[in-house]
Amino acid sequence: MDFIKRLFGMGSKPQKDYYVYRVKCSRCGEVIEGRVDVDNDLSIEYEDGGDRYYCRKVLMGSGRCYQQIEIGFQFDSKRKLLDRRIERGGEFVE
Repeated sequence: MDFIKRLFGMGSKPQKDYYVYRVKCSRCGEVIEGRVDVDNDLSIEYEDGGDRYYCRKVLMGSGRCYQQIEIGFQFDSKRKLLDRRIERGGEFVE
């Protein structure tokens, strides 16, 4: 049975592609890690000819404060990051 699974590749899962980022809350200072699933989370921007994607995320910490951190991302047609910005509530941490 193992031979058949290896032959047809049924035993391995495909690798997921994520863009991982970290932000710091401007109110309490908590560092929160988030990720964008580039296969499922992106939406196409039709206004620019359909060659760009965007994603919007809203993060909230573990409960010390309830500040929402709103983040916007832009990706190119090959799903590589072009721009990221925090609309409100925090700053990026490297």
